[in-house]
Amino acid sequence: MANDRIIQLEQFYEEDPLDPFNLYALALEYLKSQPTKSQRLFETLLENHPEYLPAYYHAAKLYQEIGEIEKAAKVFKNGISLADKLKDSKTLRELKSAYDELMFE
Repeated sequence: MANDRIIQLEQFYEEDPLDPFNLYALALEYLKSQPTKSQRLFETLLENHPEYLPAYYHAAKLYQEIGEIEKAAKVFKNGISLADKLKDSKTLRELKSAYDELMFE
């Protein structure tokens, strides 16, 4: 079933590679089974769509889980800056909380 979702999400991405949601959904799906592939997809997403705020939390948490703390901190900080700029207070709180947790582990 997960494989079916990946196939469908890859088709969506191929049909519309400029839609950041397609890349985001694919990265989240691969997070469960292939974190390295998920990492590459998140990196592509953040590079090509730096304004796509939902990606920052999950990308930073992935870096945190694989032990790349400096990268996780940088992604959290970038997401915090973007959330502040966009005046998205809920996401700003979530990112700040996760960043604080990372710094005090």
